[in-house]
Amino acid sequence: MSSPVTVLVPHTVGAEILSGVDGLDPVVYDPEKPLPDEAAHARVLVAPFLAGSDAVGIVERVPNLELVQLLTAGAETWIGRLPEGVGLSDGRGAHGGATAEWVVSVLLAVYRHLDRFVRAQDRGEWDYHQTEELAGKKILIVGAGDVGQRTRARLEPFEVETTLVGRTARDGVHGWDELPALLPHHDATVLIVPLTDETRGMVDAGFLAAMPDGSLLVNGARGPVVDTDALVAELTSGRIRAAVDVTDPEPLPAGHPLWSAPGLLLTPHVGGSVPLAMRRAYGVAAEQLAAFAAGDAPPNLVTGAY
Repeated sequence: MSSPVTVLVPHTVGAEILSGVDGLDPVVYDPEKPLPDEAAHARVLVAPFLAGSDAVGIVERVPNLELVQLLTAGAETWIGRLPEGVGLSDGRGAHGGATAEWVVSVLLAVYRHLDRFVRAQDRGEWDYHQTEELAGKKILIVGAGDVGQRTRARLEPFEVETTLVGRTARDGVHGWDELPALLPHHDATVLIVPLTDETRGMVDAGFLAAMPDGSLLVNGARGPVVDTDALVAELTSGRIRAAVDVTDPEPLPAGHPLWSAPGLLLTPHVGGSVPLAMRRAYGVAAEQLAAFAAGDAPPNLVTGAY
């Protein structure tokens, strides 16, 4: 019988969940401290949640590493930075529901003017007025993966018309090359795409200009997908509105123009930050590492030599 696969895990709850998977021996580590002795023969590293680029350096201290498992769907920090032969598996599927819920929340908040009413409450002012509504809106969802599909499903009960756009066209999904023609005909554009060389800066001045007057941009993807200067310019003009959970730079520094930009609803990257987030992430990780322990490629494999 082969020895169990040693897995370095940054959370106690993760070790508890992974200990229930046959063939795995989870060992807790602290990213800010020296790694435990077991790192010498560990074959898998579970990366810290929402790890920054400095976390990649941990792999240099794991000499027999074969796989890095992420707890988020975003893999941009790790792609192209791992040693040859080390695979990378993401956490796709863990946070889709929560992020989709955030998208619906901000759409409702903007269209029903909840941000304006909260400010009026702070002033002790009875700001009665007619609001907009989500019902009847045409929503363009850019990103046809897990989050995009869940977003569309959650919007269906609100009597909206959704259009899904993916990297390539397929049944029920338009291709990215169709975006210029689609943007002018939608009330809101929702961004749910990974950050790659192809998507970095894709929402530039031209993209925003193609959106109709009074439309809404919702960014639940990554900050650098949107050209910040172009977004600030459009918001300042008052032509469009936006709701963003991510920014570039992030965290947003004091005094940045986005803080005071008109027509902007800003949340601090909390789309997936809910009580069960970590357990869901490790549930996905358990599926990936069960496959690895059995000698198979993890279903969410991004890169590697499998």
